[in-house]
Amino acid sequence: MTRKLDLLKELIASEIKEQEYGTDPVELYEPIQYIMALGGKRLRPLLTLIAYSLYKNKPEKIIRQALAMEVFHNFTLMHDDIMDEAPLRRGQPTVHEKWNKNTAILSGDVMLVKAYDLMLETDEKYLQASLKLFNKCASEVCEGQQMDMLFECRESVSETEYLDMIRLKTAVLLGTSLRMGALLAGANKVNQKSLYSFGVNIGMGFQLKDDLLDVYADKEKFGKQVGGDIIANKKTFLLIKAQELANTQQQQELNQWLCAHDFDGEEKVAAVTKLYDQLDIKALAEQKMNDYFNAGFSALKKVDAPLQKRSVLREFAESLIVRES
Repeated sequence: MTRKLDLLKELIASEIKEQEYGTDPVELYEPIQYIMALGGKRLRPLLTLIAYSLYKNKPEKIIRQALAMEVFHNFTLMHDDIMDEAPLRRGQPTVHEKWNKNTAILSGDVMLVKAYDLMLETDEKYLQASLKLFNKCASEVCEGQQMDMLFECRESVSETEYLDMIRLKTAVLLGTSLRMGALLAGANKVNQKSLYSFGVNIGMGFQLKDDLLDVYADKEKFGKQVGGDIIANKKTFLLIKAQELANTQQQQELNQWLCAHDFDGEEKVAAVTKLYDQLDIKALAEQKMNDYFNAGFSALKKVDAPLQKRSVLREFAESLIVRES
């Protein structure tokens, strides 16, 4: 199974390397090449190719559509980094830090256009359905990002609200990537929906794992600033549960850090992490994460495809559970 995944990853990496976005002005196109070359897990195009491979051979036939999912994803990252004022992406300076905010905005806009260019290469038989699926996903990702920004201005966010936000911002793109591959392979709607459900649940687990890693990851392996969510007062699952479960003294200490404007970042991260440890927040987040992964595996069992081929998706999901970055 690992060999199968490796071959698909090689196919994606080769296509990304060969992809041209434009040349002049260089300041517009160089940032696109930069962010696309930073690597990352390539989860979205990989899922598209795996889903296609459940029903058809030669996944290279839809490599352009798979790449569209990755280009769109990186477009959202480029703009999200501006909004979050993030200094690092995959261990390297973000585009707006390396160039400037205006360049990052424009380069991101071009990436969105390029994603549609890649989608337009779809067979006419599936073009309309694939574009509708892509558009729905794109709108939902933006809705999720807007919710995330609105949460920054609120004192409290419920667990339900947070989970709905990450479903839109992160999980639906994984689900859509799978459904896109199945659609392009001619799979029926029942199988498309089961794969979408698998992807969304795995995406929820993936984001909750990301919340955990932001606090508890090995700095050398994570590639981003450890504790960045704590420093930025991000309404993550961990913070929401801490606010819910803290006693009066713990709540007072937590609020002091949340309201502080002048502080040492490392000191804040250490103090809030200590509160999380006192409340056993890590175990709660791991349990919620595993609930979503298990729901994803249940949805995968409903997919009508050979067991051997489905096991590739299961192996893929299991790798996300144990990841360290």
